[in-house]
Amino acid sequence: MKNTYSDLIDQTYYFPQEGFDIKDGYLYFHGVSLQHLIEEYGTPFKLSYLPKIGDQIKKAKNLFKKAMRSNSYKGDYYYCYCTKCCHFQHVISEAVKHDVHLETSSSFDIDLILKLYEQGKIDTSTVLVHNGYKTEDYIHKILKINDLGFKNSVIVLDSMRELKRFEALDRKLKIGIRMATDLQPKSDYYTSRLGIQPKEILDFFKNHIAKSNNLELKMLHFFVDSGIKDNFYYWGEFQKGLKMFVELKKLCPELRALNLGGGFPIKNTLGFEYDYKYIVNEIVRNIKETCEEEGIQEPDIFTEFGKYTVGESGAVIFEVLEHKKQSDAEHWYIINNSLMNTIPDSWSILEKFILLPVNKWNKEYQRVNIGGISCDHSDYYNSDELNQQIHLPKHENDDEEPLYLGFFHTGAYQDAISGYGGIKHCLIPSPKLIVIDRDKTGNFVSQVYREEQQPEDMLRILGY
Repeated sequence: MKNTYSDLIDQTYYFPQEGFDIKDGYLYFHGVSLQHLIEEYGTPFKLSYLPKIGDQIKKAKNLFKKAMRSNSYKGDYYYCYCTKCCHFQHVISEAVKHDVHLETSSSFDIDLILKLYEQGKIDTSTVLVHNGYKTEDYIHKILKINDLGFKNSVIVLDSMRELKRFEALDRKLKIGIRMATDLQPKSDYYTSRLGIQPKEILDFFKNHIAKSNNLELKMLHFFVDSGIKDNFYYWGEFQKGLKMFVELKKLCPELRALNLGGGFPIKNTLGFEYDYKYIVNEIVRNIKETCEEEGIQEPDIFTEFGKYTVGESGAVIFEVLEHKKQSDAEHWYIINNSLMNTIPDSWSILEKFILLPVNKWNKEYQRVNIGGISCDHSDYYNSDELNQQIHLPKHENDDEEPLYLGFFHTGAYQDAISGYGGIKHCLIPSPKLIVIDRDKTGNFVSQVYREEQQPEDMLRILGY
């Protein structure tokens, strides 16, 4: 009978697969030996594998390029990275190497843009899409950016009231309109709080924007919260956005861009399936056909891929501290940090990540629960809404070799939401962060971006 963990994975999924491989019973992530990193740096640690970021960007660009060519599409494609997904310098610096543009969502994002500009990593040709609520400080910094020569800066209006604030500035500005979308039936609300209701947009343009002497409408923006999925809900909202673009374009010839927002999914299970090529082609084909039918020019297509850009580049590695047998039916593996603190989406919105052991693939498996060390009942991994248990190799407390676990594709949002380097629940420290890249010869190079948080760091923040 085949009952090792390796047998289980082999029988259940096509494995090895892209990004994951096994050598001598140990897991490799994008060719990197995780056991080697554990031996060198200890646990717990977060890692960021930079080459994956470029791979994702090139993949999406190629898909849109091919779809546009096959559909004889006359507009251009612009890949924007939404900075809120992961603000780390090494992440954004890697992204901009691949000729991406940037989306901002707050005042401090502009400070980040200014730093990149000062460092020569972007120039004034970079397109900047400014989303989010426009505080006075945010507006001030957007103007500062424009004064530096960033003329491809588009201010996306999130509400009709924002217009007056920019009209009063009496200066030429490029603006966009964010169209509010209907949410999925299972949502707590009917319509997104973000954006302007579709029924108000045309009158808003005719009665206000069209009469302005200093504001030019350049972009229509919409975002579907579920992400870009091949289902009735997404295509329904997509068609609403496309119809709105057509109607606005007929009133405003200067309108040039249709911004689809973000939403490309990433691999969150070993059984993940998604036809990126088909989806991209359907997006391009639908826009092309609609514009031809309506006799209008095809728009430039913008996307704001955040999770898709950086999600699959990240991982968190833990050591199992103890195997607790709470009952005959419940076994717990307690890891050496807090799940709530390190991958908060697994706790707050039941987000799923790929969970795999680093070692012991040749041992028998058993059903276990994964718990963190915080003094909180909710500090466990929600592997499934109905059954929290998951299959992992058997591990006993007196085993000579510890069991190490990895949560993979955690590169998006987790550090921002958890407040990496700040105060954590139960004062459990932020793990060290390791950045991995390849040198000019293709060899792996790793460095510690930040050591594990120390008591002094937290005490200083707390005022002690």
